[in-house]
Amino acid sequence: MLRLRAWFALVVAALVIGAITLASDPQATATAPRIPTKATAQAELNALTVAPEGSTSGYSRDKFPHWDTVSGSCNAREQVLKRDGIDVAVNGDCYPTSGRWYSPYDGVTVHSPSDVDIDHVVPLAEAWRSGASSWSDAKRREFANDLYWPQLRAASSASNRAKGDRDPASWKPRSAYHCTYAKMWIRTKYQWELTVQSAEKTELQRMVNTC
Repeated sequence: MLRLRAWFALVVAALVIGAITLASDPQATATAPRIPTKATAQAELNALTVAPEGSTSGYSRDKFPHWDTVSGSCNAREQVLKRDGIDVAVNGDCYPTSGRWYSPYDGVTVHSPSDVDIDHVVPLAEAWRSGASSWSDAKRREFANDLYWPQLRAASSASNRAKGDRDPASWKPRSAYHCTYAKMWIRTKYQWELTVQSAEKTELQRMVNTC
């Protein structure tokens, strides 16, 4: 009985230590900037223009040039890898040589930068269908490299490629991230004055309601 109690105490202690380590893990704070509060996201969602989605006629990723150099030798992709990563070390070209990246879309931690994608929260093709087709090349470049608003987020390659260019009416991250994802999506569409289609807005409202 005493041996069993000692074993149980060790298990409890290990769980407590693990919980403390998890709570202090930088993955809890590494995130995109300027994510709105629930109240602000709701107001911005209410203000979005609802319109039928346009076509992808004429669309090309080349019309959204990325990744621009933004600081020293660091381009926008590398800046996000540093911002969203944990214990990231980079070489003289700003490319990560070590670190890990927590992907909130699927709850996976990735240990190689080659397995990390920088997700455009509002995909480039979705932006094109929502109003960006009429933008200048310069404005589309700014959008594709937007580090100011929560439009860029490190995610596992698997989750980013599963998402593709779909909006929240047809693709969502794991349920624990619905609130944050919706707030990032809404903030991006609001700040860039992009439209939403009816089904997209309905799903965004449902996701905001989980906050």
